[in-house]
Amino acid sequence: MAAICFYFQMHQPLRLRRYSVFDTASDYFDESINRQIIHKVTHKCYLPLLSLLRKLVDETSGRFACSLSVTAALLDQLQRYEPTVVHRMVELAETGRCEFLNETSHHSLAYFHSRDEFLHQVETHALMIEDVFGQRPRVFRNTELVYHNEMAAFIAEHTDCRGILTEGVDHLLAGRSPNHIYTPPGIGQMALLLRHYKLSDDIAFRFSNHNWPGFPLTADKYVSWLADAGEVVNLFMDMETFGEHQWKETGIFDFMAYLPRTALAAGHGFVTVGEAIDSFEPAGEYDAPRTISWADTERDLSAWAGNAMQVGALTELYKLEPQVKATRDRRLIADWRNLTTSDHFYYMCTKYFADGEVHRYFNPYESPYDSYINYMNVLDHLRTRAAAAAVTAKK
Repeated sequence: MAAICFYFQMHQPLRLRRYSVFDTASDYFDESINRQIIHKVTHKCYLPLLSLLRKLVDETSGRFACSLSVTAALLDQLQRYEPTVVHRMVELAETGRCEFLNETSHHSLAYFHSRDEFLHQVETHALMIEDVFGQRPRVFRNTELVYHNEMAAFIAEHTDCRGILTEGVDHLLAGRSPNHIYTPPGIGQMALLLRHYKLSDDIAFRFSNHNWPGFPLTADKYVSWLADAGEVVNLFMDMETFGEHQWKETGIFDFMAYLPRTALAAGHGFVTVGEAIDSFEPAGEYDAPRTISWADTERDLSAWAGNAMQVGALTELYKLEPQVKATRDRRLIADWRNLTTSDHFYYMCTKYFADGEVHRYFNPYESPYDSYINYMNVLDHLRTRAAAAAVTAKK
């Protein structure tokens, strides 16, 4: 029988307001739109699912467990607009059956552009989780499960993390099951938990698809697919799966309500990410020499750095890092850091067809080109502020 490891990702960026080349104000972010979206996802997704998760822990006398990761970008907005969500997460943490993960505070791609900024965001996030939820996170998930071998070595050397979450990619598994603990090549002390993308996406993307052969998906049917699953089945997905990507009317909450008792009755169990690492020995090495992620059909970086606009915007952003940080202007640095959030570059993605619908979720722009122009206008103004601050500092 398998140990089921649920992990839910919670993130919403600070979306930019429409910013023209003639704008001179330094209020870059659209507070009205951001507040509206936070209210929407709170009442459609966060509060209903967090309440359900707490209920499942209580009903199963702690036999149900899960893991959460919430970005600082979202947590700050929740504390301002919907603090009840934070209270519910604290209550879930206090049960001892919910483990919080570490990640970049701003859901960024900093690892590929600035290792100093990457480490700053990782430690900032760890301290935030410890302060709010009373846990020091020791398992890491990078933005969108982005990962490769060298990243694992860097995290092992520079952080106190003992495990990393990433995607279970078929060609890297080479016929092996993702339902085991693995290690990066030559780093035996670092555990890897691999997302079972098929079983995760059956819930996250296919649940309400009437043309899917598995429709309708019931708890009994889903648990039957776990009969010979192996040691640990990692079901990783966005929390917005429940209520936004899959609306309440699809029965997604009812499915989740019945799943734990059905799985427990069949002899399965539930673990947090840390418990999974503690419970099973590594089955071998997982060699990822090139970058992988859980995004889109390619499962690589192309969702954020697949065209010239994205590459150019990322390059210009991180070129500003030394100049911005040298000012020691807290607001300026905070604005720059909020611009590192990967969503800004995701909105510039020009991929369509199979992945196009995913790229339109909560996207405030009519086209990737509008997104790029808007972002670069903001970045140009930020550059002007940094230059002015540097002149002022010399006087």
